[in-house]
Amino acid sequence: MSASTASPLSFTITHTAPKATRFAPRLGKLTFHRQNDQRIQLQTPGMLATTSRGVVPHLSRDYYAQCVRSLRWTSVVFESFLEQNPPIPILQKGDHPLHSTLGFNPNTTVLSMTVRDPHDTREMPTNGNAHICAHTLRGVRRLSPEDWRSYAHSTKPDVLIALSDTPFTDPPYSQKRLTKSIERSAAWLLDILRPFSSSLPSPSATPDPKPFALFVPLAGTSSTGARRAFSESLREPLYGPEADALKGTGYTCLDDGVDGYTVDLVPLRASLPAPSNGDVRQDEMIKELVQTSLKPLPSAKPLLITGTSTPHEILRLVSDGGDIFDSKWAQRCADLGVTLDFEFPVRNESTNGKKQLGHNIYSTDYAHDFSPLSSSFAPASSPSDAVPTCYCPACSPVKPTSRLYHGIDRPQDSLVEDSGRGEYEKPYTRAYVHHLLHTHEMGAHALLAMHNLAVLEAFFEGVRSVLASSPSMFEDEVARFAETYNEEFGVLKEAGDMWLGVEKARGKGRLAREKEAAGGDDE
Repeated sequence: MSASTASPLSFTITHTAPKATRFAPRLGKLTFHRQNDQRIQLQTPGMLATTSRGVVPHLSRDYYAQCVRSLRWTSVVFESFLEQNPPIPILQKGDHPLHSTLGFNPNTTVLSMTVRDPHDTREMPTNGNAHICAHTLRGVRRLSPEDWRSYAHSTKPDVLIALSDTPFTDPPYSQKRLTKSIERSAAWLLDILRPFSSSLPSPSATPDPKPFALFVPLAGTSSTGARRAFSESLREPLYGPEADALKGTGYTCLDDGVDGYTVDLVPLRASLPAPSNGDVRQDEMIKELVQTSLKPLPSAKPLLITGTSTPHEILRLVSDGGDIFDSKWAQRCADLGVTLDFEFPVRNESTNGKKQLGHNIYSTDYAHDFSPLSSSFAPASSPSDAVPTCYCPACSPVKPTSRLYHGIDRPQDSLVEDSGRGEYEKPYTRAYVHHLLHTHEMGAHALLAMHNLAVLEAFFEGVRSVLASSPSMFEDEVARFAETYNEEFGVLKEAGDMWLGVEKARGKGRLAREKEAAGGDDE
């Protein structure tokens, strides 16, 4: 048998908790191998950021460069480019076309690419054997597995998410629909694994390396039988036409070509029955379904989970062996004017009931609050021994090293750097961001996005620290976190309502808003 096609990704489990089961917290290291022996290493458990049309929301390239620590892995949703034919990213040439098109540094940033936004559960037309439906700005487009394979090879992402036939109609789903779903998902995976060169190598030849790591969504929706059947199909030996299609790759089963697995929680929750009194908690149902998918599969591959909604949920999934989690919920908080404020492990437990996970900066309570965005972290300009330092550009803005001049009247010494290189200025305050939010300044959301991503990265650093130093205490620290912070996250709903009110007032003058708030009676 020939050697298997080499993968650009390697995953090493460096430490596991004492439970010594597949479903236990673990430390790991992802290594993405580049050309010329270059590599990017990411520690797990860790996070990835999400994008909109290839851009991290609210962050310009200057801001992005200041947040590289929190943005080592970024996910790109390809359906947003499908309204153009051909899609713009495939027109770029070079070693890293997707990085070049979107302006990401291939030496510091890992890019994964998926067809559909895993957080989008809008009802969609039914997929077919030869196409998947995707949302674009110009409506629904059909994408064939052949086109997806071609786009992947043209853009060369670091990680490609395989196509999956996830139903986006109202549940429950018939047995026939579930069977089609897992059969199509397996067939589309087979298609993306076909040899990458046009000429088939001899059985003794070494296959060409894959241009990207491949992650496969674990299909089956809320059916334990369907999820088990799909996972088992990945491990079944290949025969006949399927084996011929992968001749020269060295793969004996579909799973040999898979580098990792993904679980998308948003469509999974949508497929579950509505909870009622006395029912098992939804998170317990999700745990059972995820474990059903993973049991037939090897444990030495990373697990990417999208669609988490709170740090509490992340901790529960880390306890069951989750490795990578997306930051969509934290970025959504920035959209709605919420600054995150929590830490792990908890240093100071609350004595006045459970704390909120963040602050609704739209609230008038912060109009004259001149404290930093987070109470759990100190700014670099005034470090504290009691709490860690937040180095995000909102809490620890760096003093400019040179003055900016516009026009031709530049003094001769303007190119000389100021003496303040490396110094930190005072942090932006809650009152200032409150003012920016109510005046519709885009900078408010940029500051909140950078801060929230930094808080989430610090959270994962804390998780890794506990697992490395005292793994037997991890569950105790998780319990302390649950006792300290309120998982219901009420400020997010409150902020959403206030955000909507401010958005409706856009374009109206201050006097008009005050008149409307007073009931419109000024007589």
